[in-house]
Amino acid sequence: MNHKIQVAVIGAGHAGVEAALASARMGISTVLFTMSLDSIANMPCNPSIGGTAKGHLVYEIDALGGEMGRAADLVTLQSRTLNLGKGAAVHSKRVQADRRKYQRIMKHTLEKTENLRLIQAEVVDFSTKTDENGQKRIISVTTQMGEVWECECAIICTGTYLRGRIFVGNVNYASGPDGLLASDGLNTALEREGIALMRFKTGTPARVKRQSIDFSQLEEQPGEGSALPFSVLSDENMFDTVEQIPCHIVYTNANTHGIIHKNIKRSALYSGQIHGTGPRYCPSIEDKIVRFADKERHQLFVEPLGEDTEEMYIQGFSTSLPTDVQYEMLHSLTGFENAEIMRYAYAIEYDCADPTQLEASLEYKSIKGLFGAGQFNGTSGYEEAAAQGLVAGINAALSVKGKEPMILDRSGSYIGTLIDDLVTKGTNEPYRMMTSRSEYRLLLRQDNADLRLTPIGHEVGLIDDERYTRFLEKKSMTEREIERLESTHVSPALANPELEAKGFVPINSGASLAELLRRPSLTYADLAAIDKKRPVLPRSVIATAEISIKYEGYIKRQNAEVRRHAALEEKKLPADIDYKTIKGLRIEAAQKLDKIRPKTVGQASRISGVNPADISVLLIYLGIR
Repeated sequence: MNHKIQVAVIGAGHAGVEAALASARMGISTVLFTMSLDSIANMPCNPSIGGTAKGHLVYEIDALGGEMGRAADLVTLQSRTLNLGKGAAVHSKRVQADRRKYQRIMKHTLEKTENLRLIQAEVVDFSTKTDENGQKRIISVTTQMGEVWECECAIICTGTYLRGRIFVGNVNYASGPDGLLASDGLNTALEREGIALMRFKTGTPARVKRQSIDFSQLEEQPGEGSALPFSVLSDENMFDTVEQIPCHIVYTNANTHGIIHKNIKRSALYSGQIHGTGPRYCPSIEDKIVRFADKERHQLFVEPLGEDTEEMYIQGFSTSLPTDVQYEMLHSLTGFENAEIMRYAYAIEYDCADPTQLEASLEYKSIKGLFGAGQFNGTSGYEEAAAQGLVAGINAALSVKGKEPMILDRSGSYIGTLIDDLVTKGTNEPYRMMTSRSEYRLLLRQDNADLRLTPIGHEVGLIDDERYTRFLEKKSMTEREIERLESTHVSPALANPELEAKGFVPINSGASLAELLRRPSLTYADLAAIDKKRPVLPRSVIATAEISIKYEGYIKRQNAEVRRHAALEEKKLPADIDYKTIKGLRIEAAQKLDKIRPKTVGQASRISGVNPADISVLLIYLGIR
């Protein structure tokens, strides 16, 4: 059977879901293939969404018109903001999610979306056609059942399924995550078409029966009742009255470490069975014990998988040790002396592709119409996957429409930073987003994601006019409140009694409310008694206004830095440039530039192995060309 479709999405994990929804919502006929309808938007690792820098990505996904934030709000068991003791740039929302409820919501959302077909089938091959200019273009994908789907674009979102292999001690077998089938056909087609693949590894801890844990011996970690939701489509006060499920903290001890050391050679990681590169920032417990031998204990988080299940997840206890050792080290933890394992921990190896083969649109340089997204591009994490899926889905739809791709700048979003890092620098390990990866992180806060990205979402067609009007109203309210705080002055007679009552230093002369707010420990709430005529505003407006005033000087500095770098970002490099012929360019730089083929001088400056002297040579070359 032959079918015709405009965009085919391969894989229905977090990347595939966002890609398919974006494409279909932009009016493009789309089909989403998944090996199992029951594994859509699965969370095979930790049952959470958000976290340090990852929360920023979720806010940005929502601001562009993606789905992850809205669904996460609906399934939140507990919400917390991380890094509150630090500056606003690194405040990151993280929620414990009801894993199965999240899957049900996402599956039903896909089923109800116009222009979108959802099909349980494994894609094992694809075909390309070379045009008169020698450019390959994808023309179809083929399923295991032999069905051929003609398409204009295809997006590969295979996650950890591609030639997936599970490792538990000396036992290993072909499998995807959670005991699902591995995908073993598509990798052959990719290699045939010249796509370079890599082998990465990740892992997950055991799931433990709730009733077998003695929670009285654990440290309780309550939720944050006043937290704002991820999505602007959610009621911002939704968590104020909801009773949140607590998480708990437990620590490894000398006994735990001794058990691991005694059995270290039985770990698949240390016995030489695993050859894939694992994530540096989310290592297995045995890797932690070896790498951080000076640490007497490691913190573990005990988290629920959902409201209607007894399974508990032990974050930080990932391992590939045999099952008998898993029991022994689990029982060494305080409160886990009688713990029962419901699912054993495992490591998983899988194929992914070198992301430097991609344009910033996530389209392959060598095959027009073929896009990659998610862990297939060498990343780790649900949020990184969803962000890439959204971008790939948008750009596939724009390609079908004959429009220019949406390229997000690294100075305007963490999504832009993520993609720029991948396609410019590549990665030799599962890439994880962190706030430290951005040189503009004070500009890329959670609270202003909509100000940065909603106009773009509206332009591409994912933000409707009604939502965009609400966005403009919120933006106007924020600007008016900042102006009001700057222009409203108070006298020492009015301000000092309240300031002194709260332990703040009094003022000697009149000051604006904004000047008071710039004091490091003074908050918008602290000024309520002084600010008699303040309007009633949404909490999201207050948050952005307060941060904008409090960090005004730093924000101006970063904006100036963005402007300084803009000249390099705008200076285009010719597509036909032959780096080997440029005099003065080092051999290593020429080789790296030839491989990556950067679009701008700014992108060239971020390639590993290209130094400032090489950039100077490039600028001179462009000036005399």
